[in-house]
Amino acid sequence: MSTTEFIPAQTPPSSDKSKRRKAKAILAGGLVLGIGAAVTLAAWNDSEFVKGAFGSGHLNIEGRADAGTAFADHGTSAAALSFTTDFGNMSPGDIVVMPYAVRLDRASTYDASVTVNKPNTAGGDNAKGNLSYRVVTVDSFADCQPGATGSVVVEGASLNSAETLAAFDLNKAADAQTDAVEQHLCIQVTAGNGLQQDQSVTATWEFVATTS
Repeated sequence: MSTTEFIPAQTPPSSDKSKRRKAKAILAGGLVLGIGAAVTLAAWNDSEFVKGAFGSGHLNIEGRADAGTAFADHGTSAAALSFTTDFGNMSPGDIVVMPYAVRLDRASTYDASVTVNKPNTAGGDNAKGNLSYRVVTVDSFADCQPGATGSVVVEGASLNSAETLAAFDLNKAADAQTDAVEQHLCIQVTAGNGLQQDQSVTATWEFVATTS
């Protein structure tokens, strides 16, 4: 005897469920599109600009050789010094001196520290090697004498050498209508025992002012 098996037919998905799935898919897509639009709209920006104007200060040293001479700038040509009597007729053991004063000009906006470089020389080697020099600070032009013993700024064994011992300071003027305080110096040159006759030499000292 044969048996007949009945298999129930599968019920097709209801149209309501299918519609719900489509609705969810569409809704999800809408959410993604909505988030992307929100990010784009949030990219606000704004700028702020500032500027500054810059410039440099001023530093200039000037000098004079005696009390009756006005201060001048000798940055391109050296001031001529007239040493004491017989500076052109020296013999071993002689000492000649010359005062000099320096200061900062009224327009300088910085204080300065000043050093003295080894002199540039022109002339006979005998004179260069047998004339020694020193530079000291003094209170006035009148104090520049062969025996002056102020603060030693520089002292060389000869015109060919130099050893900087100390610097001296210059202060800027209080304002553009006031002269700065000047510093008096005494340059001393001594003839050594090996100095020969009929020798001559020219020495040029450089005073270097550096902002401090």
